[in-house]
Parts: sequence; C-alpha cells; structure tokens
Amino acid sequence: MATKTPFGAMPDGTAVDLVQLKKGPMSCQIITYGGALRALSVPDRSGHAVDVVLGFDTLEDYLRQDKYIGALIGRFANRVGGARFSLDGVEYALPANDGPNHLHGGPEGFDKQVWTIEALSAASVTLSLVSPDGQAGYPGALAVRVTYRLTGHALEIDYAAKSDAPTLCSLTNHSYFNLDGHSSGPVGRQHISLPAALYTPTDAQSIPTGEIASVAGTPMDLRQGIPMGRGWDRAFPQLRQAGGYDHNWLVPGPIGSLRPAALAWSDKTGVALEVLTTQSGVQFYTGNYLDGCPAGKGGAPYAKRWGFCLETQSFPDAPNQPHFPSALLPKGKPYRQKTVYRFFVR
Repeated sequence: MATKTPFGAMPDGTAVDLVQLKKGPMSCQIITYGGALRALSVPDRSGHAVDVVLGFDTLEDYLRQDKYIGALIGRFANRVGGARFSLDGVEYALPANDGPNHLHGGPEGFDKQVWTIEALSAASVTLSLVSPDGQAGYPGALAVRVTYRLTGHALEIDYAAKSDAPTLCSLTNHSYFNLDGHSSGPVGRQHISLPAALYTPTDAQSIPTGEIASVAGTPMDLRQGIPMGRGWDRAFPQLRQAGGYDHNWLVPGPIGSLRPAALAWSDKTGVALEVLTTQSGVQFYTGNYLDGCPAGKGGAPYAKRWGFCLETQSFPDAPNQPHFPSALLPKGKPYRQKTVYRFFVR
C-alpha cells in the first residue's frame, strides 16, 4: 500500500510531499524535495523493524543540512576537477562548490530541487525532473525519471534520462546507512566487504589522480570484509587526507550488467545489505564529515561516522580523465542504470 501526505512547502510556496511504500516486511519513505529516501525499515534477526537510513523530521532540516542525506544526485555525481570540462571542443564552466571543484551537481543540484510524482503504485513511485539547458553550466535539456521500488526483500532504484544535446550524466542516491538503526551511533563495528581489486586514488582535494591502483597490500583491500572502524584511521595517505574512506572502487564485471558492488552487515542486529549495480564504480564513504547536521529523526544527534554511503556512479572526474569509462550521454540516447539494495538476515 502506498500513501502520499504533505511534508511542507518550499520558501517559494512549492509543495513537498512524502510518499510511503510498503511491501512484505519492508517499508520506506521518499520526499519529493531532492527525491530523498527519508526512511527504510527492514527486519532484524528477531523480526523487529529497524530503520537503517538517516533522515530528518522536517523539510526545514532538509533545507538546512548540507550532507546530501538520502538525496538523488545529478547531473553529475561526485566531483569534477577544476569545475570545468570540455565536450566536442567546447569548454564548459560549472559552479565550484567544493573548493575549486564541482561536487554533486553544484549548489542547485538535483538534491535541492522538488521532483514531480509521475506514477505511484502500492510498492513503487516514479519521480521526474527536467534540468534545462545551461542549468549549472551543463549543456542540453535533460529529462530524468527515477523509480523507487520495494520487492519485499530489496529496494530497487531505476534511473532513466535523455538529453536533447550531448551532455554529462551520472546519477546516484546519497543515502547514509546504519544497519544498527539510524539513531544508534557510529558505524565502526559494522562490516564492509567490497569485491573490487582496483580503486581510483585521489589528491588532497579528493580529485582522482588518474591512476587506477591495485588495492592489494593496502587498507583499501576490503575483499575479505572488515569492521569499518578497523580501517578508517589507518596511517595510509589516502585515508589520512580524506579523513577515512571516501573513494571510488571499480565494480568488477561488465559495465551495464547488474552485479555485486558491496556487502555490509551488522553483528548486533543481523541486518545485512548487498548492493548490486549496473554502474562502473561505487563510492564507499564513512560519513567523515557528518558533524554539523541538524538533529535527525526523533532528535537523533547525527555526528561524524554515524552512517556510511555506497554511492553507485560513474568514476569521479570522468570527463577530465580520458581513460576512465565515459560519462558522456549523447543526444537522444537513453541513459539507464539500476541499483539494488538487497537486505537479508545474516
């Protein structure tokens, strides 16, 4: 069963709605501001519901926060170095909102816009947005549709877009997960396993250096699974400069096929999360800069490392790194990506 209720109004009066979906033992809430996933409840090993994503009780708190909590991200997820790129011989300047760089679509990215509910069924909602030509400096008018769907054991997100001119497109969801429950504190004892043998190192501004490096023999090797807190403060330059994990790993297997990207689990609740995606990369981020958030749902005092993100994406700075998989969306060509967050009890 799906319901739609008011969640507030933007400063210009635009209404924001909250949609609640339920399927089997799972339920979730999505708000039309930023298309954000506000809540996601799954059963723990005792069958009790656990809300495993961070979120806020009011629209005002979503407007105040700057951590992209739960939001849909576009037109380009992650960073573009120097806030500029070239396409067909033309250089495009983007707003710099992360030092000299462009982050998550800029200060008026998709996370800060109100999406339209296109379709609503018992277990799914489709949201749409049109980004006009020139918005945030990007060429082409981009029409976007994102569908959230519960299956009873998973939350699936389908991304679709089409542009009337060549442009960049890399869409993701920026949910912060805490498998002990959103209000339970830091995630250091929760485990992470990434099947990736390769990752993209970054400079001090979190811009990829261009290298595609082996994880072998480094704290970036998460193939066997470790508690997150065992790695994030290691004396390794990549971790030191990012304040913990905040890097892009290469998802093994053919790009475009749905394949495993990550596995996380909690020994406390037994909740496990497997992420599958068609995307080329996944950004594992351990909430290193969550300090300064408004209080979360129920007054939870969200702080540093109270959640982790698994953002499926094109590689960061792909338009400026010719040997990275392309993030170019040709005129009229459909953009289609899928990410599945599958839950089970471990």
